[in-house]
Amino acid sequence: MAQIRGTAGYNLGAQDRFGGPGRADATNDPSPLDAIREQTSKIEDWLDTLSDPVKPYLPAIGRFLIVVTFLEDALRIITQWNDQLFYLNDHRHIPWGLTHLFLLINVVAMVSCSTMVITRKYSDYAVGGLIAVVITQALGYGLIFDLNFFLRNLSVMGGLLMVLSDSWVRKRFAPAGLPQLDDKDRKMYFQLAGRVLLIFLFIGFVFAGEWGFGRVLVSLLGFVACVMVVVGFKAKWSAVMLVVILSIFNVFVNNFWTLHEHHPHKDFAKYDFFQILSIVGGLLLLVNMGPGQFSVDEKKKVY
Repeated sequence: MAQIRGTAGYNLGAQDRFGGPGRADATNDPSPLDAIREQTSKIEDWLDTLSDPVKPYLPAIGRFLIVVTFLEDALRIITQWNDQLFYLNDHRHIPWGLTHLFLLINVVAMVSCSTMVITRKYSDYAVGGLIAVVITQALGYGLIFDLNFFLRNLSVMGGLLMVLSDSWVRKRFAPAGLPQLDDKDRKMYFQLAGRVLLIFLFIGFVFAGEWGFGRVLVSLLGFVACVMVVVGFKAKWSAVMLVVILSIFNVFVNNFWTLHEHHPHKDFAKYDFFQILSIVGGLLLLVNMGPGQFSVDEKKKVY
């Protein structure tokens, strides 16, 4: 509109006296950034159309995937009860009675809190209980200084924060005595924290394993998608990209079902498989909810 007002009546908007293009034509050429935005918007529209049939089920699928690692862990403790007791007592030097109590509390907490997350009941308490399980297991099994374990569980906690944000989005009324604005602000901060924590798994993936052309390519694509998720630029599109990358990686690398029953790496592969499923669940909730107000996508709507 500024160009129209500035050139009105002076015949400068079309062609100059020497036959070259006028200023309006010269500035109408799209920049490379505009072209990229146009293409990514088309991809987002296509993804929205493609995902329409499953959109109503995305929150339920995301919640289930987030807690599936806790359910698998509870089942593993029950089926390997004596082995777990032996490890905690012999290697971690935890007194015999406390080992039973430690495992029992973990199993009960994981099953009950996971059930509450899936059924959307008392999500605040359920998420707090599962985060407490992550911390106590890291201390109990002596994995607190294991970098890979640490990064993976940061991502799992990011998924749990997305569960909290999702539950607050769905609340129709604020609790008595709390204004709506406080709940909205709290949701924004937790969405931001969840987005940031979700990408730590990919950092662990980049620094683990042997390098090759395929790994470099996937790492570059994943790095770009992670940055976009953190800043909230085309967050839904980049979250879908991460879901695809992690799902393919999970099936081909953590394929524990192909390993022999007594293979030494079978339990590790199974543990990694379900943990990645949990992070995929968090990304699906991000796809469903969007990045929140602390994001480039949301700022573009304002300006």
